Amino acid sequence: MPCSGILSEYLVVRERKFTVLVKVFPIKLKDGTQDKVEAVVQEFAPKGPGAEDGTLSFRVYRDPAKPDYLLFVEHFADQAAYDAHTSSPAYRDLIAGQFASMIVEFTELDHELVVGL
Repeated sequence: MPCSGILSEYLVVRERKFTVLVKVFPIKLKDGTQDKVEAVVQEFAPKGPGAEDGTLSFRVYRDPAKPDYLLFVEHFADQAAYDAHTSSPAYRDLIAGQFASMIVEFTELDHELVVGL
């Protein structure tokens, strides 16, 4: 018996594949640099991710209970989009340049999108 209505729409959506590259970066900052780092990230967002077609989402979170720490969560159309992002002039100047000098350590975690709304 064929499905109809909401159930058939649900099945069509479940069969769609999301090919999104998700990067998550927990980042420990040097002591006392939170404000400076956030200013660099605020400057970078419109110049880098905001101007890149392949950057689907760029989110940076602070933990109010954990000073000198940021969490980056980024979504890219594919690996080529991520490569373009990390080779842009804005990235080289603001992230690889200024931002990198204010971090203690970071971890790069790749994730696969399971659900997207």
